[in-house]
Amino acid sequence: MTDKFDVVVIGAGPAGYVCAIRAAQLGLKTACVEKWVDSKGKALLGGTCLNVGCIPSKALLDSSHKYYETQKHFKEHGIKVGSVEVDVPAMLARKNKIVKKLTTGVNGLFKANGVTLVQGTAKVLAGKQVEVTDQNGSVSTLSADNVVIATGSQPINIPPTPLDGDMVVDSTGALEFTEVPKRLGVIGAGVIGLELGSVWSRLGADVTVLEAQDKFLALADQQIAREGAKIFKKQKLDIRLGARVVGSDKGDKDITVKYLEQGSDEEQTITFDKLIVAVGRRPYTHNLLAQDSGINMDERGFIFVDEHCRTDVPGVFAIGDVVRGPMLAHKGSEEGVMVAELIADQKAQVNYDLVPSVIYTHPEIAWVGKTEEELKASGEEYKVGTFPFMASGRALAANDTDGMVKVIADKATDRILGVHVIGPSAAELVQQGVIAMEFASSAEDLALTMFSHPTVSEALHEAALAVDGHAIHIPNKK
Repeated sequence: MTDKFDVVVIGAGPAGYVCAIRAAQLGLKTACVEKWVDSKGKALLGGTCLNVGCIPSKALLDSSHKYYETQKHFKEHGIKVGSVEVDVPAMLARKNKIVKKLTTGVNGLFKANGVTLVQGTAKVLAGKQVEVTDQNGSVSTLSADNVVIATGSQPINIPPTPLDGDMVVDSTGALEFTEVPKRLGVIGAGVIGLELGSVWSRLGADVTVLEAQDKFLALADQQIAREGAKIFKKQKLDIRLGARVVGSDKGDKDITVKYLEQGSDEEQTITFDKLIVAVGRRPYTHNLLAQDSGINMDERGFIFVDEHCRTDVPGVFAIGDVVRGPMLAHKGSEEGVMVAELIADQKAQVNYDLVPSVIYTHPEIAWVGKTEEELKASGEEYKVGTFPFMASGRALAANDTDGMVKVIADKATDRILGVHVIGPSAAELVQQGVIAMEFASSAEDLALTMFSHPTVSEALHEAALAVDGHAIHIPNKK
């Protein structure tokens, strides 16, 4: 039996479920196929982000930060507390409750918008046919005028430290520790490694992060990255750059990791109780495409698409982590909306120049647009304004003064080229920068905009003023 739809979306993560909902809103008969199931065998929606990524990690980040603040900083506010203990199982239960609420919410949105949920594992056949195999092995076929592939990504494993689901885990396993490890190793100082490392560090673990690259946060503006490295060191995160992991020896209760420091052939060792492997993610495209599907991938498993996420087969699209660009939920969601609207014959596009990036450590690190290093390399002339949170009244009142805001503008036109923040509410401040840049604002536009006082947002205002040496609350550079 073959069911016919206008649109079949494969995957119910942030890219897929958003695409399916938007397609249904536009009057298209839409189905969404999802293979992930819960303990009761029911389809689990939301993908990596809602279930084992963005949302649960933020729940633990916030819980651990509150614990850390209670331990370390309440007395500065004049608040006296007795002995403070962490209840990890209760913390995990809260995290799971949040996840369930959100994933159940996606189910409700499917029903409200008339999206047909199909449970099973999909395979794209020739002629825009989608074969679905359910949990019992039964096979059915969906036929569609348009197919959207949104199967997401999965953690990369590395041979020197094979996962065992207990002592050596990936990012998913790191969200399920039932107690705080005494010695925790993290391989990879990227977004995931820093976030997970900071969670368990705040809760009391002695955390060492091993990073193969010799530059910290290579994709970020390096002035911001250097500030981040300084702050994390103060927080007792031991980040070792130029440390390439080459092997490991697992004992009954611990694991010894072997690594080489850059420029040295002498093997170093360090022993941990738990080890998190956070070296990146790869697209989930294994066994997804029939040989005659006509859809092409590169050697790493990414599906080839154009700027509108069209594959080499007319009527077949791919979005989110399975295509080029950063593996970010918001990027995938916007691609999902774009594709749904294109299918409905509307004009739509994604501005790939303005995809914001965020690291949800404390302080947060966020940026959008060009870094100073990129502009130097391209030879573009630019000007810079910075403002430290130490000079922000709101940040001082909140006892949250680490970091700065940096605004980069074109030297000739004054158009904002980049906004980079490390500090309180960095993600929210950068989003203000995204809005300004989407409307081609100049630094002067931001400088002439009234910001309410006292807010941490004033730091963005002052950084924009500082671009031309007009900052009010810090001395301007001559």
